[in-house]
Amino acid sequence: MNIKNHPFWLWPVIIISIAFGVLTIKSGGAVIFIDGVDRQAAGNYVNFIVWFNFIAGFLYILAGLGFLFNQNWTLKLAVAIAVTTIMLFAVFVVYIVMGGSYEMRTIIAMSLRSVTWISFSLVAYYLAKNKQYLN
Repeated sequence: MNIKNHPFWLWPVIIISIAFGVLTIKSGGAVIFIDGVDRQAAGNYVNFIVWFNFIAGFLYILAGLGFLFNQNWTLKLAVAIAVTTIMLFAVFVVYIVMGGSYEMRTIIAMSLRSVTWISFSLVAYYLAKNKQYLN
């Protein structure tokens, strides 16, 4: 399979992975590195969550490129992103239960990230199982 003959349903996965990564890096980087409007707008952001998501943004782009170029490591990367996101989400829940301050949008964002990467892991598994990743 080359870039030109991806199934139509795979293109949203590729585009979302890469776009999600770029937006995650941009938003996380603005909060981490720039003491300005974005950091103030973030409210009670949780530093370890912002750092994790910032770093994960680069992996989202890499996974999107893996889907695009039919790389066999894409399955492992997508699963690793899903598992680490869920694990960090669990740590975040403990942080909340212990009285840590947070924003509700962080819960929503972590839920969205978890569902997205579980779904993308299933896509990668399907492609690998059906021998559509041959490189």
